[in-house]
Parts: sequence; C-alpha cells; structure tokens
Amino acid sequence: MESLHNINTASLLDTFVSLSTAFILGALIGLERQYRQRTAGLRTNVLVAVGAAVFVDMANRLDGHQGAVHVAAYVVSGIGFLGAGVIMKGDGNIRGLNTAATLWGAAAVGACAGADLIMEAMLAALFVLAGNTLLRPVVNAINRKPIDDENSEATYAVCVICARQFQKQTRDQLESLLESASYPVSDFDVHPFFQNEVQIFATLLPTSVDSDELDNIVNKLMTLHAVSQAYWNPSTSD
Repeated sequence: MESLHNINTASLLDTFVSLSTAFILGALIGLERQYRQRTAGLRTNVLVAVGAAVFVDMANRLDGHQGAVHVAAYVVSGIGFLGAGVIMKGDGNIRGLNTAATLWGAAAVGACAGADLIMEAMLAALFVLAGNTLLRPVVNAINRKPIDDENSEATYAVCVICARQFQKQTRDQLESLLESASYPVSDFDVHPFFQNEVQIFATLLPTSVDSDELDNIVNKLMTLHAVSQAYWNPSTSD
C-alpha cells in the first residue's frame, strides 16, 4: 500500500505543471517541424519533451535535486540514440541532423520543466524555435553562393527526358526553374535517348543544394506533358 502513501496533492500539482509545460513547449517545437514535414514532427517532439520531464520530475521526488541531476545526465546521453535513428544517408546527402538536434533540444526543454525550472524551459524552447526559424534565411543565403573552389568534390546535375520536338521549350523551362531557385547552371548537355526523345543534363555550379528544392523542381518538370522522366543526382570526383 506504499503507493497510497506516496500520493501528495501538492507534489501531484507540481508534476502536472511540469508535464503541462513540457507538453505545450514540446508541441510548439514540434509544430514547426511538422509544418516543414520533417521526420520527427509534432508527436515525436511532444513525447520526447514529456518523457524527459517525467524522468527528471520522478528523480526530483525520489532522490531530490541530486537524483534529478543524475537522471538529467542520462537523458542527455540517452536521447542521442533516438537522434541517431532519424539521421539518414542517401542520394549523396546526410539528412536528419537538424531533426536530431531538435529532439535533443526538446529533451532539454522537458528536463528543465521536470526540474521545475519553468522559465528556463520556456527560454530554452524559444531558442530552439529561433534556431529553426530565424536562422533559416541566413543558411539559405549562404547555401546559394557558389563555392570558390575549382577542386570542389561534389557537383549536381538535373536530368530531363523529353520529346525531341519539345527540346527547346523543356530546356527553357528547366533553366527558368533553376534560375528562380537561385541555382546557377555551368553547362547544358543534350543527348539522343530512346526513339524520338532526348536527354537534357543541366550541370550546376559547385554549390550547396537543398534536396527538397531540387525534388520540387523535378516534380514541376514531371507535370509537363512533353517530359517522360526527370531526376537529379550528385556526383563526386576523386
């Protein structure tokens, strides 16, 4: 019957405030991730924040502040395994690093809430959100600048297969889409393909690229009636 003796209304209210704070702030972080269609969205960030808050709050009740410090240390190391699960490598790019870092931030927010550091939790959530939103234009501006290195290892090319009679219109449309996305083209190559089709390669200048934007360009090209295939790919030189 020890569970009945552990019921403490004041402590239960304190736990409710901690978990509610973790839930609300985790939801704010998760909403931004969900809006951008990231791997770890609304529910994942909420669960990470609340889970961290539960562990730290429990340690706070059982062993006091010293126990909470120990559990918080385990949260910091343990969340790394969850973050590693959302990091993927494919198409020559590593994806999910920012998502993993956001989960780490959500765990920190939850740990603060569980330790009854409500204002600190709110401040931490504010900075996590700022890192994912306010810094995005800066990152995009930097990524649009070509790399001044002739020996850059990575180059990217967009390939379109279209009907031969629509070669010029398709090339113009491809160039227009890349230009609107601020991706400078170093060269266009056209090769015969199957029967009455041609293959158009647009090789981009060495620059950082956003795979989502290139995917969007490819999807727009695929809506053209003259285009049968469209894709992009990276290439590396030794």
